[in-house]
Amino acid sequence: MLQIWALPGIPEVTSGTDLVGVISDAVLASGAALEEGDILVVTSKIVSKAEGRFVEASDREDAITAETVRVVATRTTPNGSTTRIVENRLGMVSAAAGVDASNTPQGTVLLLPVDPDASARALAAGLRERLGIRLGVLISDTLGRAWREGQTDCAIGAAGVEVIDDLRGQTDADGRPLVVSMPCVGDELASAADLVKGKAAGLPVAVIRGRADLVGSLDLPGARSIIRPAERDMFRLGADEAYAEGFAAGAAAGGASAAGGAGAGGDPAADADPARDGS
Repeated sequence: MLQIWALPGIPEVTSGTDLVGVISDAVLASGAALEEGDILVVTSKIVSKAEGRFVEASDREDAITAETVRVVATRTTPNGSTTRIVENRLGMVSAAAGVDASNTPQGTVLLLPVDPDASARALAAGLRERLGIRLGVLISDTLGRAWREGQTDCAIGAAGVEVIDDLRGQTDADGRPLVVSMPCVGDELASAADLVKGKAAGLPVAVIRGRADLVGSLDLPGARSIIRPAERDMFRLGADEAYAEGFAAGAAAGGASAAGGAGAGGDPAADADPARDGS
């Protein structure tokens, strides 16, 4: 049976907060002891705050630009604002590069953790030592989805948790081989945890019990392994951007072909008629 609940008692997190200590204290104060194989889902915002990922920015757009590696799509809304879907330095494709301006001091924005997988490993190692049990840690953030409205929480950092349940090579209930089935359980768990954490309830940590089969070594692949490599990404650009890129490439190729066929004197007919070579 799967059980999910929010962990109460997490105070306001600031730069330098000891998250291992804060979460451990909240666990002990709650009276609901964690068990072997439990999974903690921690909102990325408190990890970023503890790591001091605040940046002074009067203009959030400047911070987004600084975090952007590649622009995927840009759209201007009817009210004149611009939405940018970009790849950030972590390889994640998301709106605004993960830069967050909500619940931060005036004149600042909050960036994602430097290395969410490393942050998750530090949390998991510290909590395992402090609480004396083997548990897993996921760090979650809210992302949009292509072709679907709304957002959902996904795993951007992971430690001690299988994030992909690779079923390829097994068979379904009718004995047919599974060829492509790879449920992203890391994202599924992060999304399920958000149902009890909420966005404005002050509950940034959730506990998931009932999937101890996914909990293992801290050397398991982290959430970075969920990101699809660029060479296998069939939708690297937005539709408008892909059209513009293809049009520009076609125009350049057409121009080069025309220039090459014009001959040294720029007269295509001269290349076609040897009798006009001037002899």
